[in-house]
Amino acid sequence: MESNNISVGLDIGTTKIVAMIGRENEYGKAEILGIGKSKSLGVHRGVVNNITQTIQSIQQAVQEAEVASGVKIEEVTVGIAGQHIRSLQHSDYITRSNSELVIDEEDIDRLINQVHKLVMLPGEEIIHVLPQEYKVDGQAEIKEPIGMYGGRLEANFHVVVGQVSSIRNIGRCVKSAGLELDGITLEPLASANAVLSQEEKEAGVALIDIGGGTTDLAIFRDGIIRHTAVIPFGGNVITEDIKEGCSIIEKQAELLKIKFGSAWPGENKDNEIVSIPGLRGREPKEITLKNLSKIIHARVVEIVEQVYVEIKNYGHEEQKKKLIAGIVLTGGGSQLKHLKQLVEYITGMDTRVGYPNEHLAGNSDDEVTSPLFATAVGLVMDGLRRQEKRRLESISEEANQTDNQLLNNEQEQTIEQPKKERKSFLDKLTERVKDFLDNAE
Repeated sequence: MESNNISVGLDIGTTKIVAMIGRENEYGKAEILGIGKSKSLGVHRGVVNNITQTIQSIQQAVQEAEVASGVKIEEVTVGIAGQHIRSLQHSDYITRSNSELVIDEEDIDRLINQVHKLVMLPGEEIIHVLPQEYKVDGQAEIKEPIGMYGGRLEANFHVVVGQVSSIRNIGRCVKSAGLELDGITLEPLASANAVLSQEEKEAGVALIDIGGGTTDLAIFRDGIIRHTAVIPFGGNVITEDIKEGCSIIEKQAELLKIKFGSAWPGENKDNEIVSIPGLRGREPKEITLKNLSKIIHARVVEIVEQVYVEIKNYGHEEQKKKLIAGIVLTGGGSQLKHLKQLVEYITGMDTRVGYPNEHLAGNSDDEVTSPLFATAVGLVMDGLRRQEKRRLESISEEANQTDNQLLNNEQEQTIEQPKKERKSFLDKLTERVKDFLDNAE
């Protein structure tokens, strides 16, 4: 099997690490060849805090995926999330020296590179610069300025910022696990790609990915990402609350949450009781489901309200920014009973649970299409897209070389070169992280 049309997503989460191998089938859908997952021990709230343990967990997940698929994994696309991620809006402009020429890729590159010179807090690094809309000579709401005339090119940007050290630590873990870094993607963006339909992104939608350690938010409108945020709470704090509230051990709390938990306390009768074996010969504990769901409810309300604050910050209440498609919940935490109803109740927005089957081949396993794997599926797709881009680039470069050999020098200037794809900043960041690691060895 050729490895050039295969991509591997590595989702380094707080509760689990997932390695997923996928390839593109002839219909342009992603076909998942194998999954491996391991318990994540060295990650806290999306940030690596124990390198050795994380490396072991990555190796374990990768090995499992290799066995399942029969493919050897060399390169991976990694997601970053964590509480250190923040985003800001920024607008910037350039003045073009020659307004007789139309605006081209280079002008946009110049504008984007200018945004990268923004002064961040110490230790922060810009991860993504996402143009929202452009203005040319004061004419607003331009989606694609290439090919237009104008002297002043402005744009609003959505800038995502994270801590350099956290990104480098992830790079370090991947490299020490014997893998190459193929790319870095913001996790909420990866999940969104896996779960949302193009119509939803056009109409306006908020994707809420409830993981173990963090809850990620990505807001789209008119097909463009408008806002991202990472909230440092997830399913683990719910488990923690159950553990404290019921005085039981974590494993029992997690099982209780998954099997009997509900986000809506009115649901349970007072006489529904679960008995939990005591530790080492102690009496079993009796827990009423009503109390259990009260504990869960309190914490879930807190998480959802924080997310809703972010949705309001984006400006959902303005008519022009209204999110018509409402909210899509994904991630392991989205499987909590009655969560959809609670979210609708708090936010007043239409809500559905999102499964990552938007771009998967029809015959995919049920396991793969679980919301648990949204991020991993998104990372696989991202890797496949990056390969496609590289393939096109190499084709156009080869075409260029043959063209140039055929042409004499004087004609060369008049021939239009095929458009070169802009290197996304993430690719540059990946290269920087790679360089840093190579030099640090």
